Amino acid sequence: MEWSPCLDEYEKLVIRMNTPRQNIADLTFSTIFDFSDSVSNKSFVDCSFCRVVIDNGVCSTATVVKVDSARKHGILLEAVQVMTDLDLSIKKAYISSDGRWFMDVFHVTDQNGNKLTDEKVINYMEQSLGTIHFVRSNCFNGLTALELTGTDRVGLLSEVFAVLSDLQCNVVEAKVWTHNGRIASLIYVKDCDSGSPIEDSQKIDRIEARLRNVLKGDNDIRSAKTTVSMAVTHTERRLHQMMFADRDYERKPILKTCVDPPVVTVQNWAERGYSVVNVQCKDRTKLLFDILCTLTDMQYVVFHATINTSGNQAYMEFYIRHTDGTPINSEPEKHRVIQCLEAAIQRRASEGVRLELCTDDRRGLLAEVTRTFRENGLNVTRAEVSTNHDTAHNVFYVTDAEGNAADPNLIESVRQKIGLSSLKVKELPPIYHQKAERDGPATGVGGAVLLSLGSLVRRNLYNLGLIRSYS
Repeated sequence: MEWSPCLDEYEKLVIRMNTPRQNIADLTFSTIFDFSDSVSNKSFVDCSFCRVVIDNGVCSTATVVKVDSARKHGILLEAVQVMTDLDLSIKKAYISSDGRWFMDVFHVTDQNGNKLTDEKVINYMEQSLGTIHFVRSNCFNGLTALELTGTDRVGLLSEVFAVLSDLQCNVVEAKVWTHNGRIASLIYVKDCDSGSPIEDSQKIDRIEARLRNVLKGDNDIRSAKTTVSMAVTHTERRLHQMMFADRDYERKPILKTCVDPPVVTVQNWAERGYSVVNVQCKDRTKLLFDILCTLTDMQYVVFHATINTSGNQAYMEFYIRHTDGTPINSEPEKHRVIQCLEAAIQRRASEGVRLELCTDDRRGLLAEVTRTFRENGLNVTRAEVSTNHDTAHNVFYVTDAEGNAADPNLIESVRQKIGLSSLKVKELPPIYHQKAERDGPATGVGGAVLLSLGSLVRRNLYNLGLIRSYS
């Protein structure tokens, strides 16, 4: 297949998306991904599992990552997981699978909105994407994993860390999410004295019992859950699964609701056998990962998708089916998909002041810090705890007890008590602060569909019969 020099990369992708299944296997990799006649800064990996091109020469504003692989359920999520684990931002994506093939193009930047220049990051991404058929997880070998879910309340995290400190458990890594009045946490610990995983069955029983009592409080007898495991898992993927199993999407929020809620719609395209999901919401890192986690765990397969960002807004369109090949078949199911995707987007929404704690690690540090938050009426809405050798690197998002912005004077008072040099107020990365003025006029759901595909791509997809107009 010879490409016309007049075609840009998106037009070529459209042609690929409409290539008959029997001909896809005959295309060479160089032909499929030959987006320009003269491309510089191109890196190529070809292995028996996946073919990857990372190119800095095609686009002036982003690094283009192209992935071609045999398709299996969840492989798109695994590819996106590789990039989000590196804290990369996906600015655009064009996703297609035809028959047994999975072919995608991602436009990615670092957290400052720049193209990727670090060779170590590029090489790591090449190797990781090249082996995405392998099961991926965080590297938490040698630690004991604690999974906690229950009703959120001010000071709950302080009580959890106090119990762990009292039971001689050293918290090495942890992530805590709250949503709709619920809390889910995955905490990795080791024994304070031996530095080894906790394997004593009696101690494990004590940990579970005491944490369960803390989570129950006075009014959560049925839904509080604690699990102690030696299993290794991807933390954020597991947090989504825990909150999904806890049915947080069905619960009404106790604190302040989201001021800029996502807009999610679902329509069926009966003649093509797809359900079409459109999402418009505020852009942030790991947004695509969060949505794909939920679609995958709900046993949907993404066959085609287009992702675009403009200013601080994201526009996404997904063509999905059940794993058995059927579309969404009822109004209650449509409603459930909308609920679950809205929850997936909002779980990681960073409400509150971001506080970063960097100090020498010591026994009971987390219990002391979170107790100070509690005593001053600050509620932790999200937390990320990590240690590097003997240094603690922790991030907390805090609001007042009602979910409103915390008083700056109160924040400064808390900083003085913990240590001004250790606890700092941090702004979000520049990518979160792109000005809304660049977006132009606000768009509704119909506008989101057009922007998500782009005028050129949408016109070609429509002419090729891959999509239809919803006007």
